[in-house]
Amino acid sequence: MLKEAIRPVWAEINLSNLDYNIKNIIAKAGADKEIIGVIKADAYGHGSVEVARVLKENGVKTFAIATLQEAVTLREAGIKEEIIMLGLTPDMYADTIVTYNITPVVCNFENAKAFSEEAEKAGKTIKGLIAVDTGMGRIGYLWDDLDAAEDVKKIDALSNFKIKGMFSHMATADAYDKNFSKLQEERYTGFYEKLKAAGVHIPFRTLANSASIMEIPSVHYDAVRPGIILYGCYPSDEVDKKQLDIKPVMSVKANIVHLKKVGKEFSVGYGRKFISERESVIATIALGYADGYPRPYSAHAKVIVNGMMAPIAGNICMDQCMIDVTDVPDVKVGDEVIIMGTDGKNTILADDIANATGTINYEIVCAFGQRLPKIYVK
Repeated sequence: MLKEAIRPVWAEINLSNLDYNIKNIIAKAGADKEIIGVIKADAYGHGSVEVARVLKENGVKTFAIATLQEAVTLREAGIKEEIIMLGLTPDMYADTIVTYNITPVVCNFENAKAFSEEAEKAGKTIKGLIAVDTGMGRIGYLWDDLDAAEDVKKIDALSNFKIKGMFSHMATADAYDKNFSKLQEERYTGFYEKLKAAGVHIPFRTLANSASIMEIPSVHYDAVRPGIILYGCYPSDEVDKKQLDIKPVMSVKANIVHLKKVGKEFSVGYGRKFISERESVIATIALGYADGYPRPYSAHAKVIVNGMMAPIAGNICMDQCMIDVTDVPDVKVGDEVIIMGTDGKNTILADDIANATGTINYEIVCAFGQRLPKIYVK
């Protein structure tokens, strides 16, 4: 694997599992619902272009990203489908929106006007989504903004900006308690009705994120936006996982690059946090916290070596970490180590790493995907 991956450590992306996941998501959402594949942050570290191609093969015609550079990367890779920019785009980047045919979200007239004027100069018409803040507190017209309907009505009158639909985001859909999600649904519907009463036609609505796809069918509307579930991770431990069968898409693997036998009371790593209590065998792999392997995980971390669980020895370093492989028989340089993934009966999930370090699985896969070379398998 070293030659193909450039480094003796890599993120293995299983495209067959991605294909399995999107098929199950489509079945769960309903065949009449449009799928907006959320591939921001380089598809949560999995590689946006490769992920987009698999989703396209399954009929996905719209993608969502978070930065203009992400959109440009997709366009330059030949992705011609609609790309929605989930964050707000300042007026100064209106030319990029128009040039690359990106669908922005807006929540004020002046911003929409800038897009319309830039589109007019280019002889084009741009479409965009009205963003509504129903309780996430991030972007959008506040659901109870008394002046919002008139502002949207002005946007609707722009010559080269056409309202595609209305967008909002759920804050607690992945919690046991769905009361706030129901409140957001009511606010979303109320804002929609307010626009309708003002004479603004909203032909398209999207509210459902991953957890909502699984558990709140009433907010599926015209389109759903699967994110983390595409990649085989559940939004939280509070969702009913029986609602959707998915498989992890990313594994993280490495080859042992060094082995040494050490005596009793031998210290390993920064701070000498590991001191051997017996004669031991210590393996080194070229993976560290700069690759997304969290340093706070050091005290809890285990990896899989030749089908056996083995603990990390000492603190995870920036680019390397050490493993106590004393109990692994016949271990040798070049043997494969699974940092995240499955070997036989043993599995280490992104959730395991996240739970041990006080974060979420989203952060784990995004971090691993930044510096590690990616190997795509089917």
